[in-house]
Amino acid sequence: MLDASCPLESAEDTKPDMAGSDQLGRLASLIQRRNLVDAEIAVTIGRPAHPGHIGEYVAAEIFEITLYGSASHKGADGYFVHGPLAGRSVNIKKYSKDEGVLDIRPDALPDFFLVLTGPKRHAASSRGTTAPWTIESIYLFEAAQLLAQLSARGVKIGVATSVRRLIWDDAEVYPAPTNRSLRLTPEQVSLIDLFRDRD
Repeated sequence: MLDASCPLESAEDTKPDMAGSDQLGRLASLIQRRNLVDAEIAVTIGRPAHPGHIGEYVAAEIFEITLYGSASHKGADGYFVHGPLAGRSVNIKKYSKDEGVLDIRPDALPDFFLVLTGPKRHAASSRGTTAPWTIESIYLFEAAQLLAQLSARGVKIGVATSVRRLIWDDAEVYPAPTNRSLRLTPEQVSLIDLFRDRD
């Protein structure tokens, strides 16, 4: 005998959400295509196609940086080979947006941070936005000097360390060549321009 307190599910209730299935099918197809592209990128850079690994490869090629063999080398990704910074260690950062924050490990500082960012945006919800892999700005920070500036202001150092915009502006090497520690050649600028947003 049926329990009247437990209503039967109707055919409507048990019908699968076809719109959701269509969306999942489309998403699966897009991911398969993306995986093929990521596999090609991985062959080119010799590492998985994570945004950070791509950034390290691009920076190494443009700025003549020798990357360490291990991707988990403490504090730095490699060192500059030529020019006034030759032999100095560098930690390469790649952020999809330029939000004024920088990941810093005070117990494992490199000589320099080289930061590649996408467009300037204020921190906000990511809903309805995209995060394309582009280079809109590049900054070079001398790590010890930056840490001293932040400590003097009582800034908490760690993941997503807040850095004042004035300090970013002073560190900019591209597109505005404010920081003269790293002067770009026309060839380097043309290579960076390949990764700018074309829209």
